[in-house]
Amino acid sequence: MALCLLPAWLRAQSPEPVWAALAQSRQIVVVTAGDWSATNGSMQRFEFDLLRWHPVGPCLPVVLGRNGLGWGIGMHPPHLSGPQKREGDGRSPAGVFRLPYSFGYAPPEAVRAIRLPYIQCTASVECVDDTNSAYYNIVKDRRSVEKVDWKSSEKMRLADDEYRLGVFVEHNSGPAEAGGGSCIFLHIWKGPGVPTSGCTAMSVGAMESLVGWLDPRSSPVLVQLPLPEYERFQQEWRLPPPSAPEGAGSGKESP
Repeated sequence: MALCLLPAWLRAQSPEPVWAALAQSRQIVVVTAGDWSATNGSMQRFEFDLLRWHPVGPCLPVVLGRNGLGWGIGMHPPHLSGPQKREGDGRSPAGVFRLPYSFGYAPPEAVRAIRLPYIQCTASVECVDDTNSAYYNIVKDRRSVEKVDWKSSEKMRLADDEYRLGVFVEHNSGPAEAGGGSCIFLHIWKGPGVPTSGCTAMSVGAMESLVGWLDPRSSPVLVQLPLPEYERFQQEWRLPPPSAPEGAGSGKESP
């Protein structure tokens, strides 16, 4: 997918009720954590078939931001009760978000099994986290920009494997609210129990399985919440039954 076309994928927050927006999806990635401050959580995939959600694969461990979770900006109502995510706060966004495209280090011809639009992360590809930039919260190849107007960004080609494979989370997109938080991904973790700066990370195997499963024709979404909030909104938003978090709640590394 050409980088210049990315803004077409960064759609505005849905004005519909959450349940109506989710009714358009046939794939949900559910991440739950014990509470707002937890840095460990669990991920369960679901597919909609025959009038209900069916779990796909096992419930797998993930790690969250170093300061837990905070309400992000997505398909859910704004200003819900609880911590609110802001730029640089070390929180992963809570709420409901579209999963529009994937990225990785390999060239496109080497990842033909991936069905989501795919961006190869080269040395010039960055995610802009400068709140004053016109490209705030957009993954951009700086070579394609006539004038680079940002002073800070997230390099998408790292020296390690964290971004070797990942998925963009459509938090605070189209248009982005300055300071609302940026550059949120699902990606490979540094290791079990090692929190992120605000993304959701998992093992290599979990990431490969997830990216291979996601299908743009199914309008995949991420539902990411502390377990008490998930249970609070489950019926109203018509979510699948929650899976019990593994090692989530204390924020400490699981044994």
